[in-house]
Amino acid sequence: MNTYDSEQRNPSAQRVALIIQYIGTKYNGWQRQPIGRTIQGEIETALASATNKPVTIYGAGRTDAGVHAAAQVAHFNYIGPIPPHKWAKILNSRLPEGILIRASAQVPNDWHACFSASWRRYRYTIYTDKLPNLFVKSVSWHYYRAPLDETAIQQALDPLVGKHELSAFRRTGSNRKHSWVDVQVAQCYRQNSFLHLEIQADGFLYGMMRLLVGLLIEVGVGNLSPTSFTELWQNRQREKVKYSAPAKGLCLLRVGYPVFPFSPEIWFDTQPTYVLAP
Repeated sequence: MNTYDSEQRNPSAQRVALIIQYIGTKYNGWQRQPIGRTIQGEIETALASATNKPVTIYGAGRTDAGVHAAAQVAHFNYIGPIPPHKWAKILNSRLPEGILIRASAQVPNDWHACFSASWRRYRYTIYTDKLPNLFVKSVSWHYYRAPLDETAIQQALDPLVGKHELSAFRRTGSNRKHSWVDVQVAQCYRQNSFLHLEIQADGFLYGMMRLLVGLLIEVGVGNLSPTSFTELWQNRQREKVKYSAPAKGLCLLRVGYPVFPFSPEIWFDTQPTYVLAP
């Protein structure tokens, strides 16, 4: 029996939830890997340093290499004297640059960061000014080759709301048994030089957001009509979705739960949206 299993079955174990922020540029995604630095791996290393034993954490979602998070959620089990609310400060003193624990709190022992989640919300940021800007380079896709029509993009997004089969926006390599997704929110809005795309759903397919944005660019520049966009995914034409948007523009914005110990100011909207003069 490993450490996690023994602590999970121990009635004195505490389950601790974390709100995690990270800039994913220098990391090979969330999930621990044999080679390369990952967010999960770095946090587990910090936990092992504080507890002197291996600790496994479980996240709400597995973000890809280069993808950021404003409020990723994870949990771990712990037996010991450290109060749950102290873990954020303890871990931050041990974590490398680019990863931050915003808050920690105790949750019920049957609460799970992944399986208890009702929805996840991602934001994709596109910077459309012709001049590059160092301060937004790492967190946005600099797309300036042609104007993007946000009205047309929103028209393409509207039919996505609801429960649909979205295998057209699924990369190979996933073990998921189906491609049905319940999309709750699909928004496109502009703030001067920035175009933001936000999707909220009960879950996301592997590579879904970046493939979706890559095709929406074709709508925005006028190469694909909103109607054709809808027909493409309704007919499951994966072969026609050719481009994946760069990882650096994508951020896991927040995760929703029926029971959550954190106040909204800690997790609800913590990725700044830049507004530069037009």
